[in-house]
Amino acid sequence: MEEMNWEDEMTAEVLADRYGIEAESVQQVPMGTDTVNWRVVTSSGQRLYAKEYPPTADLEAARAAWDMSEFCRAARLPVPRVWPDRAGNLLSLTDGSPWAVADEAPGSVATSAMTVARAEHIGMVLGRMHRVLAAYPLPRLRQHARWRTGSIEDALARCDTVMDAARRQQHENLGALRSQIDQRREDLHAHVGRLRAALPEELVEQALHADFTRTNQLVLGDAVTAVIDFRAARALPAWELGRAACDPRTIASSEPWADCILAMVAAYRSENPTLPVADVLACARIALLYMLFSFYGSTTAEYDLPDEAEADLQRHWSERQTSIRRLIDSLADLEDALATETARPGGLS
Repeated sequence: MEEMNWEDEMTAEVLADRYGIEAESVQQVPMGTDTVNWRVVTSSGQRLYAKEYPPTADLEAARAAWDMSEFCRAARLPVPRVWPDRAGNLLSLTDGSPWAVADEAPGSVATSAMTVARAEHIGMVLGRMHRVLAAYPLPRLRQHARWRTGSIEDALARCDTVMDAARRQQHENLGALRSQIDQRREDLHAHVGRLRAALPEELVEQALHADFTRTNQLVLGDAVTAVIDFRAARALPAWELGRAACDPRTIASSEPWADCILAMVAAYRSENPTLPVADVLACARIALLYMLFSFYGSTTAEYDLPDEAEADLQRHWSERQTSIRRLIDSLADLEDALATETARPGGLS
């Protein structure tokens, strides 16, 4: 066994005691937010991924997430296998801390904007996943819908909270953040009412991954090789489709971002044609509303992240700001294009 520090040695002991896995090497991965993560190579050369949850973790939610992951893998979706412990549990309790172990999948998280080809493949995977999960029992956890029902006044108050936190944290670029928050206030006042008014009265709800974003998709080239980190919540497929299609990194940094949205939605429909057309046509509007009501990443000190993860979150906030502006300016044309494709024989249906 390679030389390890005490944390790595503890992980190796847990793997041996709870899973019967002999670790040749254990290396902590510094990007985890809710868990502490390790890459593991076994004595037989298998590559695994181990996660330790905090003792305060919601065990029911964590078990539901791993169960959903296995359900999707059984349906031949690209999802890494979860290893049961010696007692057959997907989530293993050791000294009060829950652990999970899964195969390490090929590929890596994309750091660049989507290509049209990658957007198409992501849409196919997501469409298949939603079709499969339509038969899955509704989870206890429910995805919030502040974008749909939250008050504008509460969101405006959050703007003030963000600025107060930024001043306390001595935000390194307070002037730029103030400008962004002022723009958010203006957009909340000017656009939320009209955006909500055009939403369908009824939207389909079902069990979903609920965190199907760029950081939870592993890719090789333009192909999705693995979907990871299920959240397992009841939510709206139109919301998850819109959130994936309107990827902030792509919208903020890629000229054909609208083509990527159209390609993803078309591929999604080819795999999940039963989602009502009205839900599909609303996906970009829902994504825009979701961004307007989200302040994640506006300040980062409270998360106590590793430097690399903190920088990525700060970049995500800035990309989301750019995406909001571009979606507001282009939404009418984008929805016209979606409607045209839906009405065309063989298009989006």
